Amino acid sequence: MLVSALIFGLLGSFHCIGMCGPIAFLLPVDRENSLRKAGQVSLYHIGRIFSYAIIGLLFGIIGKSFGLFGLQQQLSIAVGILMILVIFLPYKAFNKINGSGPVYKIISKVKSGLGQSLKKKTPDTFLTAGFLNGFLPCGLVYMAVFGAVASANALEGSLYMMLFGLGTVPMMTAAVYLGNFISAGVRQKITKAVPVFVVIIGLLFIIRGMGLGIPYLSPIEMTPKITAVQSCH
Repeated sequence: MLVSALIFGLLGSFHCIGMCGPIAFLLPVDRENSLRKAGQVSLYHIGRIFSYAIIGLLFGIIGKSFGLFGLQQQLSIAVGILMILVIFLPYKAFNKINGSGPVYKIISKVKSGLGQSLKKKTPDTFLTAGFLNGFLPCGLVYMAVFGAVASANALEGSLYMMLFGLGTVPMMTAAVYLGNFISAGVRQKITKAVPVFVVIIGLLFIIRGMGLGIPYLSPIEMTPKITAVQSCH
């Protein structure tokens, strides 16, 4: 399932160009020194991936709480169903969430901090910009978060989100160097393929939770058995 995060990030990065591309375009990179520019872009990506890792860690812990109660397989099925349902929900539903009270205030602070970072040209600018960029609302990140929850493990959840972030690196790097190099028509066609892939991933999570006895894909037992050994003295 970890491979799905990498593929998801790669396919979803075409959508990222439209959503986060403007941020990449505005990065105050050194246009004259190619080596320094590469370092600055790398710091930006490290910041993004680090924020995704934190998100994955937190949601992996949430998933682990279900696993401790022996509900990991049920959780996997539930996450798969949610991923499929979200695809058919109107995008306005996410806008309502993004615009709700406390969440809106947090997002506003993130955007404000991001704006301030883009005005500077110090080395930490790019790391900070990437870090804050990772916390901006994004439907694709929400989908990846479902995968982190289904992992039911803090480290695996973090790794899942890191691989998702790595998958977005090639296209986001190209956006910095080449600008808006992909036509709107091509982006639109690729974006239409992303929901199909999400549905496939959702189905895989459902199959995984069903315990069909398929090695790696759908193991019968997803949680290790704990045997209590009592000894008398």
